[in-house]
Amino acid sequence: MTDTALSPDTQRARRNVMILVLAQAFLGAQMSMIFTIGGLAGQSLATNLCFSTLPISATVLGSMMAATPLSAAMQRWGRRVGFWIGTGSGTIGAGIGAYALLHQSFWLFVLGGFFTGVYQSAQGFFRFAATDTADESFRPKAISYVMAGGLASAIIGPQLVKVTSQAMVVPFLGTYLAVIAINIVGSLLFLFLDIPKPPVSTHHHLIGRSRMELLKTPRIAVAIIIATTSYALMNLVMTSTPLAVVGCGFEQNTAANIVSAHVIAMFLPSFFTGYLIAKFGVERIMSLGLIILGAAGVVAMMGVELENFFGALILLGVGWNFGFIGATAMLSSAHEPSERGRVQGMNDLIVFGGVTLASLASGGLLNCSGGSAQDGWIAVNLTMIPLLTLAGAALIWLWMQPKNKG
Repeated sequence: MTDTALSPDTQRARRNVMILVLAQAFLGAQMSMIFTIGGLAGQSLATNLCFSTLPISATVLGSMMAATPLSAAMQRWGRRVGFWIGTGSGTIGAGIGAYALLHQSFWLFVLGGFFTGVYQSAQGFFRFAATDTADESFRPKAISYVMAGGLASAIIGPQLVKVTSQAMVVPFLGTYLAVIAINIVGSLLFLFLDIPKPPVSTHHHLIGRSRMELLKTPRIAVAIIIATTSYALMNLVMTSTPLAVVGCGFEQNTAANIVSAHVIAMFLPSFFTGYLIAKFGVERIMSLGLIILGAAGVVAMMGVELENFFGALILLGVGWNFGFIGATAMLSSAHEPSERGRVQGMNDLIVFGGVTLASLASGGLLNCSGGSAQDGWIAVNLTMIPLLTLAGAALIWLWMQPKNKG
């Protein structure tokens, strides 16, 4: 069937998804760049190595704090405005980061990371925006397609790091200048979005359920738990990976290659995750994601050879994909359009709250647990156990609920 045979609504939904795929691919490259070098740059500026990943933690904290106001802004003024706030903040963050590197200021570098987090939060809404004009049958695929755009960012980002990180006298400065350019150029994509603003209440009371009522909905609660677990564990391990790789005697470019393989594994399954959800059910796919995340921890603790790093980070990416996309699909079908701003903002606030804690713990666990990078790496991966146990229990609890409560 050609596009001319499709209804106008379907054509609009597909155009919006395509724009969001391009945004995820191009703008999203900056996040793999930041996560590849943020800890290494922080380590070069910090006086205490336990704080080396604090700039990345600040990014995640900024993402958490921006989630609710960004969601409210999109609810009131539309997706385009929210995404422009994100790219503007990404530009400011990279600019502050570049200035901090020039002047060797660790705490200014941390501040730049915070503004970068506002962009990261806005990027997180790409997946929700994909569902705004899609019908129910197209929603899981729309989410998957947008997330699949991250496959290109996984290739673009680390390659740009290799080209830019040592391109100037000040290490990593060229990377942050490249991030500024990515935000400015990428922001033009949102001129072509065609997503209507959600309905606005003409009354003084809220339309739909309150946040507490939403949290008491089993499918919403479990979706948030699985999304938080998947994202927090992915961030916990990925944040410390470049430091662990270099600490175990490998080169910085090797760390970039491992992060690249990880990010590819995060997004490559997105081409078929939506199909798997439609065929087997979202609960099964989320369960599979948790199992794969556990397998990643096992492989990581088996050794610190290159094959262990690559294998663990690839599994970590696939597990994140199934868990996070599954949770997003479950969440998107568990609320009404009028509740969108509250649900999505609340979801990302909780998710990135968990990710912030994981990111803060990552550098401390790696650099301050035991006497070597290998000891720290094992400590990082052991931390996965209680969170995976909690998420698994939440899924079992959901399966036990009467069908009309989900």
